[in-house]
Amino acid sequence: MSSSDRSQAVDVKTYEVRTYGCQMNVHDSERLSGLLEDAGYVRAPEGSDGDADVVVFNTCAVRENADNKLYGNLGRLAPMKTKRPGMQIAVGGCLAQKDRDTIVKRAPWVDVVFGTHNIGKLPVLLERARVQEEAQVEIAESLEAFPSTLPTRRESAYAAWVSISVGCNNTCTFCIVPALRGKEKDRRPGDILAEVEALVAEGVSEITLLGQNVNAYGSDIGDREAFSKLLRACGTIEGLERVRFTSPHPRDFTDDVIAAMAQTPNVMPQLHMPLQSGSDTVLKAMRRSYRQERYLGIIEKVRAAIPHAAITTDIIVGFPGETEEDFEQTLHVVREARFAQAFTFQYSKRPGTPAATMENQIPKAVVQARYERLVALQEEISWEENKKQVGRTFDLMVAEGEGRKDGATHRLSGRAPDNRLVHFTKPEQEVRPGDVVTVEITYAAPHHLLAEGAVLNVRRTRAGDAWEKRNAAEATKAAGVMLGLPKVGVPEPLPAVTGGCAID
Repeated sequence: MSSSDRSQAVDVKTYEVRTYGCQMNVHDSERLSGLLEDAGYVRAPEGSDGDADVVVFNTCAVRENADNKLYGNLGRLAPMKTKRPGMQIAVGGCLAQKDRDTIVKRAPWVDVVFGTHNIGKLPVLLERARVQEEAQVEIAESLEAFPSTLPTRRESAYAAWVSISVGCNNTCTFCIVPALRGKEKDRRPGDILAEVEALVAEGVSEITLLGQNVNAYGSDIGDREAFSKLLRACGTIEGLERVRFTSPHPRDFTDDVIAAMAQTPNVMPQLHMPLQSGSDTVLKAMRRSYRQERYLGIIEKVRAAIPHAAITTDIIVGFPGETEEDFEQTLHVVREARFAQAFTFQYSKRPGTPAATMENQIPKAVVQARYERLVALQEEISWEENKKQVGRTFDLMVAEGEGRKDGATHRLSGRAPDNRLVHFTKPEQEVRPGDVVTVEITYAAPHHLLAEGAVLNVRRTRAGDAWEKRNAAEATKAAGVMLGLPKVGVPEPLPAVTGGCAID
């Protein structure tokens, strides 16, 4: 290694991005990573725990005690920053958009605060903070650029998020997101499809269309059927094997969307549709614009059109004013809908939301008891629904890092078309993340399936090639960074699609 090469290696700066909250934040963090790499930074190794030149917190304002967790994490970094000259800390996301100057007042060692609308400014703000030696706080009130147009460092070589809109036009009383991300703004269909085609050209075989209220897409551009048209258009893209979307709103779930799902082969038989409550009274208090009958009607139509669809949901327990009768209505919907999984949340106050000041806040003990009853019912249903899969044959897209015990059990893991997690026996033939294997389900647990027999078929894919190429490139990059500098870690897989913050 020449002296000039050694000097360049020494000058390489590392970064770490910590992400909290929903899929939109995951998507934004991929763009933040891309921006930093475009500016010459190298990702710090997995488990670096703040030992990087730049640490970015992409925050959430929806999760309980989000601010306390942020300031706790910032506090732990303060002594590390004192020992590491030149280290910078940045805070972005929904909590930054909401709290603004408060963050620097409570944690004066933070260098940059930026909001949800101007993530593209991060490298400039970091440099400005370094030169001026003072904190930079810049919160834009409206979107400066769609995150999808920014450089990206995707967390998966074979699957990708594609943002089709930002913001939300709903006024749910438990949710502060519309105030922080603004009114819905749609991307042009041509821009979305161009991004999807570019991703497929890179080897991506699965995309998830992403929006705060994804099936309201078209309201900003004046086309009520824009979302179903977008799904059908994705079906014409050669090499795109799987299309998913999250999270839709029951209000906007129209028959043309159901038809597009059923008639477009690469749109997966999976639907995540937040319920929040089964009680019409509570739904009204939440300002949810549907009622129990409408919700169950959608489920019935989806099952009629797509018999094997796996349907998941979000549910909030203990919303202000919720009576035992209201809660029983939620249990009734759970029994009728037979969700494959439900992401359940105990209601807690979110400052800035109308629900936080409502009367009849439910005692914690009551909320906890109802929550446990709901979880027990849903666990029973999830297990029963999974048992129905035993004996079925699935094509799985092999995943990276999904099975925590895979090393000990000599198994690999993958996702079925309906997004169920399946652990399968490792075949003798090499299998890479992104490849597709065919297996028969032999055992069901509430949250996963097993295929304990021999793999029936292995199909090597362009997505697997992309994963292999990316890993080789990462290994080469790591080998070139010497003198004790960390290597870049193996990319994490995309998280399973869920409603995340229960904000939809």
